Amino acid sequence: MQEQSPPDHRGFKRRAALGGAAAAAVAAGIGVGGVVARAQAQPANACGEDPDVLPPTDAYDPDLGPNTHLFGPSTPAAEIQSAVDAITASMRTNQFGRERHAVLFRPGTYAADIDLRFYTQVAGLGLLPGDTVIDGHVRVEADWLPQGDDRPDYLGNATQNFWRSVENLAIRNPSGQIARWAVSQAAPFRRIDLRTTEMQLWDGYEGWASGGFFADSRISGRVVSGSQQQFFTRNSNLQGGWAGSVWNMVFVGTAGAPANHFPDPSHTVVDRAPVIREKPFLYTAADGEFRVFKPAIRRDATGTSWESGAPAGTSISLAEFFVVNPGEDVATVERALAEGRHLLFTPGVHEFDRTLNVTAPGTVVLGLGLATIIPTGGQTAIAVADVDGVVLAGLLIDAGEAESDVLVQIGPPGSAADHGADPVSLHDLFARIGGAHPGSARVSLEVNSRHVIADHLWLWRGDHGEGIGWDVNPAANGMVVHGDDVTAYGLFAEHYQEYQVIWAGERGRTYFFQNEMPYDPPDQATWRTGANGWASYKVDDAVAEHALWGGGGYCFFNTNPNVVCDRVFETPGHGGIRLTSLVSVSLGGVGTIRRVVNETGGQVDSGTFTSYVVAYP
Repeated sequence: MQEQSPPDHRGFKRRAALGGAAAAAVAAGIGVGGVVARAQAQPANACGEDPDVLPPTDAYDPDLGPNTHLFGPSTPAAEIQSAVDAITASMRTNQFGRERHAVLFRPGTYAADIDLRFYTQVAGLGLLPGDTVIDGHVRVEADWLPQGDDRPDYLGNATQNFWRSVENLAIRNPSGQIARWAVSQAAPFRRIDLRTTEMQLWDGYEGWASGGFFADSRISGRVVSGSQQQFFTRNSNLQGGWAGSVWNMVFVGTAGAPANHFPDPSHTVVDRAPVIREKPFLYTAADGEFRVFKPAIRRDATGTSWESGAPAGTSISLAEFFVVNPGEDVATVERALAEGRHLLFTPGVHEFDRTLNVTAPGTVVLGLGLATIIPTGGQTAIAVADVDGVVLAGLLIDAGEAESDVLVQIGPPGSAADHGADPVSLHDLFARIGGAHPGSARVSLEVNSRHVIADHLWLWRGDHGEGIGWDVNPAANGMVVHGDDVTAYGLFAEHYQEYQVIWAGERGRTYFFQNEMPYDPPDQATWRTGANGWASYKVDDAVAEHALWGGGGYCFFNTNPNVVCDRVFETPGHGGIRLTSLVSVSLGGVGTIRRVVNETGGQVDSGTFTSYVVAYP
């Protein structure tokens, strides 16, 4: 961890290493909503330590790795600006590099202008967003990618502004200045109190943009979506309202959302989130102890979790975590999991040749700075047992060259336990197959457990970069759901070679779905299954009840524009399946989709680019 000008440590303590239950009892600390203390008593040696148990992390002075940049209120503003500018310069166009950064601010007020680029997370370390204030900007610009081959000199394209995040801050823009957030997939804006005149979600002129995610945030000025093709907003407060739409804008549990009015404008509005947990986050207590806050489950939730005061949830001392730095031996990580430790992955690329098996209920696995895990042996990267309350958050799972059958598995096949009171939740969980290097995985995410909450997924078979080709980065499905009562918010899945999503569990709910079909089917004979192509979203024929709000599927068959897909959504045709606000798009008219859902909806092709279905059936 790099700490520029060490912050004010007055009042900070140093805790001696303790083993077993003593570590849990002394290190856990009391946070809002209680304490987690899962370590079991272990026999200790004469010094009070157990040589067979990993020592607790120093929660007051943890090693957060070489790519974590920690600032305090006493750090000179010029030093902060110089450091963040250097990160911006190195990551500006570094779309597939191995560098990762987390820029963390202790509670206090800072003057900074942060131009947020690839693989960089900016976050405050307060319990509430207002504990850490940036007077200035945390912004995403569209200024490096040409708009298209026909306009190489216009660098306003935001459609590849991926893999970056901002969390847990109050941001106060200078008077009269706009906030720029020109992003596409895998760029979450979470738990932010933004004070601004106006927020623009594209370059502000005519550049393209393709998707984004707001959650648990308050924005004082008007949000103008501009050329954003689709966007998802959940449990937020849009005080200045929202203007604009293209194909698929979805709002759930959000004050200030526009009126439901699909398809013109394409606003789909749902009053509340039926069940949600906000993403856990790292913070520092008043005495300087590092903790992770695990928010409580909210039901029928509207608005943010924090505007009424301290949110409900549990604080966990970092002493209960094993901090995984790049290069850590997989056997040590396995040992930490076996001991019931939580995991904090620091920014970097983590390569493992064995599956990380998460078996203890309530385990938190949290990544900083887009921490990336590569399964090098063709194994499942992370497998979660059929237990309560596990959280996976802030991780990019990057398929290795040896094919994995599944990258992330939630519950083994046949899981049937009831987790309704304390579900597993997934937050900002991203999967990638190809792009940085050749990769292969048949399924990116398999959900077998019941009641799982998926809160922002981007599952991506690469369409550009290194290791790209129909036979080079093969991948069948993005997400396969067998568990009942699974809920997904903000589901992005793109370019898989068969069904992008298969939903075989009962009572599934999806709030916002965005998909691009594979660009590269070589011919129709190669890409068909009893019909032309593969639907993007498949609800299994045996499912009796399923619902989706705000779904879009797009084609761009640039390898062979003569390829046809029969439909975007394929479902049983009975009243237990309810799909609301659907759109299909032929991007630039390159390729054909015959129908939106089953045999309903118009054809899109070079003559008609979009087709809408308001409700099905």
